[in-house]
Amino acid sequence: MPPPDRARRNECVSLVHGFLANRLLLGLLASRLRHRGYATETWGYRNMCCSIMVHAERFAAELRRLDTSTAYDRIHLVTHSMGCIIARAALGIYRPAKLGRFVMLAPPNRGSAVATAMESVFGGVFRPVAELTTVETSLVNSLPMPTGIELGVVAAGMDALISWESTRPDVPHDHVTVPCLHSSLLYRRDAADLVAGFLAAGAFPSIEKAAATVTPAARVATANRPAGADM
Repeated sequence: MPPPDRARRNECVSLVHGFLANRLLLGLLASRLRHRGYATETWGYRNMCCSIMVHAERFAAELRRLDTSTAYDRIHLVTHSMGCIIARAALGIYRPAKLGRFVMLAPPNRGSAVATAMESVFGGVFRPVAELTTVETSLVNSLPMPTGIELGVVAAGMDALISWESTRPDVPHDHVTVPCLHSSLLYRRDAADLVAGFLAAGAFPSIEKAAATVTPAARVATANRPAGADM
């Protein structure tokens, strides 16, 4: 593994976990990004019963704190699962002047079929379940997608919670699929390499450079990626 790039020490990566998870699960990915020279800050939430918008308001306050910090010149976002939707909503509340790049890991950008199936059972207790359904009027399908930002999406090829189609935002982005389970993206070195590559260049590195165990057929370099991004 190469030594840390000290030129990035003033770039902060803010990481956000998903539903029924916690900040500890972000530790390995954060460590790998720190080795690449980035500062990292993990942000979490405990209440799984309140609206996603409650968490979005809190995360927007965190973004404001990072934005006003003299320690950082740039703020990147790396989020997993429901954390991606919290960040999407937070950016609609407060958009940092220092905002850099945004990487989503297994995001339910168009909702989750599992949430749709479980809404009648758990939606009354766990409000995010109802907010993450695939119906057109659900919260996740009503939130605006982030625009004017270099956006990368890493999907899990064996994801039982989020379909491949649901990970795709309707804005310019780069997209790659790693053959693993939903939460495994947080622990795989190849996924971390892809994240670090995108944060550095605004596009996912080649499979060889990322050392990702992804077949060419599984990798999707979209036609709607950011203008000027290299293949």
